[in-house]
Amino acid sequence: MLKNKLGINNPIELAKEEERITKTKAIELFKTKKLDTFEVGTFKGLSQIHKYLFEDVYEFAGKIREENISKNNFRFASAMYLKEALNKIDKMPQSNFDEIIEKYIEMNIAHPFREGNGRSTRIWLDMILKKEINKVVDWSKISKEDYLLAMERSPVKNIEIKFLIKNALTDKIDDRQVYMKGIDASYNYEGYNLYNAEDLENKN
Repeated sequence: MLKNKLGINNPIELAKEEERITKTKAIELFKTKKLDTFEVGTFKGLSQIHKYLFEDVYEFAGKIREENISKNNFRFASAMYLKEALNKIDKMPQSNFDEIIEKYIEMNIAHPFREGNGRSTRIWLDMILKKEINKVVDWSKISKEDYLLAMERSPVKNIEIKFLIKNALTDKIDDRQVYMKGIDASYNYEGYNLYNAEDLENKN
């Protein structure tokens, strides 16, 4: 159970409120064009995204984690070497599709935040793709199961994740619904979306 600013002690309730708040904040990022002011392809830029999305929920929003974490038997970068890893990722090239995805994979392995890495890093990836090759990902075209399996294998075999993402690229770089699909690709405590981004979008 993560300590949070909302004073919630129930993990399902926290997941519900976290998703509602972060999706609303993601809509704000797009509508106000604040996202366009963030750095592209650096940890600083990713930190800016994470802070904006999660600052109303967690004190650690935008801050490098100090804990070692793992998921499904996959251990992410050691907290001890995380800053060094992030410095190396910042220096990785991003001039074409292959380079961009390789950089995305390394950032996923780093997993710099205690929570909320997936949502933040998908937005970060789309920003790089948009800047460098004038494309973004339509995440609705990638199944969650295929994506997770491909990402788990990506440190040793990146052809699968490259295939999935390449086939989901679109030139609808300024489409708000396409953008929000990256947020809808996140899943709550039980494994299901609690809020449909499109519904929240219509309320804002």
